[in-house]
Amino acid sequence: MAYVIKRYSNRKLYDTQESRYVTLEEIEEMIRGGKEISVVDATSGEDLTAVTLTQIILENERSRRATLPTAFLHQLIKHGEAWQDFVTRSMRSSLEGIVSNQREVERVFQDWASRAGWGAVVPGAAPARPEGKRDGTEQEAERLREEVSTLRERLRALEERLEKRRAQAK
Repeated sequence: MAYVIKRYSNRKLYDTQESRYVTLEEIEEMIRGGKEISVVDATSGEDLTAVTLTQIILENERSRRATLPTAFLHQLIKHGEAWQDFVTRSMRSSLEGIVSNQREVERVFQDWASRAGWGAVVPGAAPARPEGKRDGTEQEAERLREEVSTLRERLRALEERLEKRRAQAK
């Protein structure tokens, strides 16, 4: 369920769940923290989510925290909606592929852990083993868990970049 933020005519943003006013920076942190945000006009109920997310991206551009290539921005403006639709579809497809690959890696890891006699393994959690015993298989499993963890972090970063670009494309 999306976090609902109301935007008032004076441009103030009100977090309805926390009952407090928030800044664009706080909304950005909420999103980075995994929350889905929905921004609506307080009087008309109009969905302002895409506009607000784009504003966050533009503010980041202004402060040089996240620079989009100028050539990309030129093409986006030049080709209008057709280009934006293409970018949105491409990014959505890429994200779906990444998520699908992540699920497949988890499935393979679970299968491998099961065959190794560990039973069900929660990704990122170490399997139970006798104290002091670490054979080559367990060391390899630990290495794989670390690799999966690293891949997850990279996936999260890619998802954040994709969401930024998706919001910008709207």
